[in-house]
Amino acid sequence: MERASCLLLLLPLVHVSATTPGPCELDDKDFRCVCNFSEPHPDWSEAFQCVSAVEVEIRVGGLSLEPFLKSVDPDADPRQYADTVKALRVRRLTLGAAQVPAQLLVGALRVLAYSRLQELTLEDLEITGTMPPLPLEATGLALSSLRLRNVSWATGRSWLAELQQWLKPGLKVLSIAQAHSPAFSCEQVRAFPALTSLDLSDNPGLGERGLIAALCPHKFPALQNLALRNTGMETPTGVCAALAAAGVQPHSLDLSHNSLRATADPSAPRCMWSSALNSLNLSFAGLGQVPKGLPAKLRVLDLSCNRLNRRPRPDELPQVDNLTLDGNPFLVPGTALPQEGSMNSGVVPACARSTLSVGVSGTLVLLQGARGFA
Repeated sequence: MERASCLLLLLPLVHVSATTPGPCELDDKDFRCVCNFSEPHPDWSEAFQCVSAVEVEIRVGGLSLEPFLKSVDPDADPRQYADTVKALRVRRLTLGAAQVPAQLLVGALRVLAYSRLQELTLEDLEITGTMPPLPLEATGLALSSLRLRNVSWATGRSWLAELQQWLKPGLKVLSIAQAHSPAFSCEQVRAFPALTSLDLSDNPGLGERGLIAALCPHKFPALQNLALRNTGMETPTGVCAALAAAGVQPHSLDLSHNSLRATADPSAPRCMWSSALNSLNLSFAGLGQVPKGLPAKLRVLDLSCNRLNRRPRPDELPQVDNLTLDGNPFLVPGTALPQEGSMNSGVVPACARSTLSVGVSGTLVLLQGARGFA
């Protein structure tokens, strides 16, 4: 029980006992193991079979893990379990659907620091309480990828800075979806020197002003790929201004699944795109014409599944090597022309089935089943 207490959220991976058929399922190749502890009083030892898995997913049906605090020794040295944790095969871990005291989360991160874990996903979690500071002797978690979806933090805007202190600086991929507070306390956040991919998709309340607050200036010096699907963006020009204000120069920018306007505010100053940008995704954006103010030159421009009723003229487009126009009405005979007041007129049926419908307000209410941007 002492070991289980110290391993905290990793309890299902190391608590050894007899295995009986239950909420966990391990595939035939001992590669992926999924546990869904939905009973009011689950037997955590059911997950012992996940010890051999490379990919582990554990969900606890919204239960609170606070009872584990009674058996936790906050002064315990996790190094005594280093060999046990290092022996685990797990490389990708998903924890979801739980109420987690911050002290338990910190304990799990401390133990995971001795593992070979590469990718961590937290979904549908409520983190309660404040995260304690990193002890001087603690080793940060060496993740390459961190994905968060619908995770709430009691600490408000400072949550990213508090979580960051428990990570080594080599993180390459960060995804934050359905965030309760997508704006960060930038003065507390340290730079992410190795981060190349940032995905802020599925935060429809973000908007262009919120984007400036989320892209803490000069904190993402190595950023190459930025995904902003379904984030309330309005015009490419507005996004350009936000990127310039934050000092972010991505190579690839995904603005798909936003209800974009083709023309910017006439009073807004002209924005010069960074020459580093070579790929722009404007698919599923409800565009009836090519937006104004695009970069002068691109390697890839995706305008698929919009509402273009004719092929764009060369003078309407940037200099582009790879242009995608699939799924627009002018390419599909018989597609109705867009009519004012109609939500779906002018949308190619294949695109409508595979993605979304755009409401009158421009809010995207049905998202494409794409996962994180990597």
